[in-house]
Amino acid sequence: MDIDIKRNGSRPSQKGPEDWFTGTVRIDPLFAAPEPARVSGAQVTFEPGARTAWHTHPLGQTLIVTAGLGWVQREGGVVQEIRPGDVVWFPPGLKHWHGASATTAMTHIAIQELQDGRAVDWMEKVGDEQYRM
Repeated sequence: MDIDIKRNGSRPSQKGPEDWFTGTVRIDPLFAAPEPARVSGAQVTFEPGARTAWHTHPLGQTLIVTAGLGWVQREGGVVQEIRPGDVVWFPPGLKHWHGASATTAMTHIAIQELQDGRAVDWMEKVGDEQYRM
């Protein structure tokens, strides 16, 4: 067994799929640990106004905000501001969304685990009216 180093620039950036995101989102894969580990991580950058659709994670998710100004909301809760250095934990099964504020881009590192081959369950998009609450 050997050490596996993923060199910077060796994994191409991806555009956030329109089915899962509103606005311009870039996903930079960071890691997907090989079995038996099940954790993966990505750096995600949201342009102003961009955000995820509502979603849940079977084993939860941690976000580490690295740049900009973002917003998060759980279903039934208020929109909360997140800034660089903030660490956000979404418990398993909690319906939520996250993204940039309306005027400022935001970047975070997202860390989650696979359960039965999946790390996220996507739902409906967050409408503009909901987003601006």
